[in-house]
Amino acid sequence: MTKKILLLGSGELGKEFVIAAKRKGQYVVACDSYVGAPAMQVADAFEVFSMLDGDALEAAVKKHQPDIIVPEIEAIRTERLYDFEKQGIQVVPSAKAVNYTMNRKAIRDLAAKELGLKTAKYFYAKSLEELKEAAKEVGFPCVVKPLMSSSGKGQSLVKTAEDLEQAWVYGCEGSRGDIKELIIEEFINFDSEITLLTVTQQNGPTLFCPPIGHVQKSGDYRESFQPAAIDPEHLKEAQRMAAKVTEALTGAGIWGVEFFLSHENGVYFSELSPRPHDTGMVTLAGTQNLNEFELHCRAVLGLPIPEITQERIGASAVILSPIASKEAPRYRGEEEVCKETNTYLRIFGKPYTKMNRRMGVVVCYAPIGSDLDALRNKCKAAAAKVEVY
Repeated sequence: MTKKILLLGSGELGKEFVIAAKRKGQYVVACDSYVGAPAMQVADAFEVFSMLDGDALEAAVKKHQPDIIVPEIEAIRTERLYDFEKQGIQVVPSAKAVNYTMNRKAIRDLAAKELGLKTAKYFYAKSLEELKEAAKEVGFPCVVKPLMSSSGKGQSLVKTAEDLEQAWVYGCEGSRGDIKELIIEEFINFDSEITLLTVTQQNGPTLFCPPIGHVQKSGDYRESFQPAAIDPEHLKEAQRMAAKVTEALTGAGIWGVEFFLSHENGVYFSELSPRPHDTGMVTLAGTQNLNEFELHCRAVLGLPIPEITQERIGASAVILSPIASKEAPRYRGEEEVCKETNTYLRIFGKPYTKMNRRMGVVVCYAPIGSDLDALRNKCKAAAAKVEVY
C-alpha cells in the first residue's frame, strides 16, 4: 500500500497534505523553488527547482520514479503531466484537470461554453487595446485577472475606463508563468461567496463538505468559516454544478469549487482548484469528521470515504507578515492565543517573509448551534495577537 508521492509545491497546504500522507505510511518527495519550504520540513525527501522548467520537472520524475504526482500550486509546466500519466504515473486528480484549472481560460470556457454553467460575462485580452474594447462590452465596474495566478495576485476591481491601463500592468505583473493574457469579467453584485469542497473518488460517489464562507482582501483569503449560511436550493444547485465540472475534468481528489451567491440571481460558478483550498484550513478545527487534507489523501490513495459529516462549527483567520525580510521570522503573542479555549495556532514555518505573506493561521471551534459570528470575531481577535517580526 505504500506509494511514492511527488508533491509539486510545498507551501502550508502541501505541508498538511504530507502530514496526512505520512499518517497513512506513504513516502513523500516535496518539491518547490526554494529550500526549507513548509512541506519539505515533514517530507521524506525534497527537490528544489522551478516547476515551470519542464526539463527540471522531468528530471525529478526520472530520479524518484513516483507512483503518484500531486500538484499543489498553479505554476507548473502542466503539459508535461500528460506524458507522465501516459507512462502509468497517477496524476492528481488527473493531467486534464490540472492542465485545465491552472489556466482560467481553459476552465472558464469548459464551465460556460461546454457545460453550460452560469458564470459572469467574460472576455479575454492580449493587449491593453483589447482590454479596453472588452470593457465596453462588460461595463463598469468589472474585474480584471491574469489567466494564471494565485492568491489574488494581479487581480483588480476596475471602476472606470481610466483605471484600465493600471489594471493591465498590474495583471501582467501578477501573472504566473509565461502567459501574458488577462480575463475581464462583469462584476457580479453577489451577497456572499462560498467554497464548496468537493471530493471525487476512484470507487465511490462524489461527496460534498458543508459549505465554507470566506472573506478576501485584494483577492486573497483572510478568514473562512463553516458552515456558511446558504439557501438549500442554492446549495443543491452549487452541488450540481460542482459535480458536473469535476466529472468533466476526471480523476480523484478534493476540489475547491468557488461560487458567488445572489438572492436575486442565484448561483454563479466562479473558479475551481483541483487540490485542497486555502479557505478549507478551517477544517483543521475539527469541523468535519475528516479535514480536507485527510480527504484528499484518502481520495488520492483510493481509500474509501463512506461519508463526510459536520462535527462542529469553525472559523479561521490568517496571520500576515507586516515586513519583508530574508531573515528567519520571529513571532510574539503565541502564548496569548494559547490561552483561548477551543483554539489552535498553526505557524507554517516559512523561512523568510514578504509583505502580507501568510505565515500562520488561527482556527477556532464551537458546538453546532453556537453563534458563528461570535466565533469568527474571537478567531480574528486571536490571530491579531500574533506579531511577525
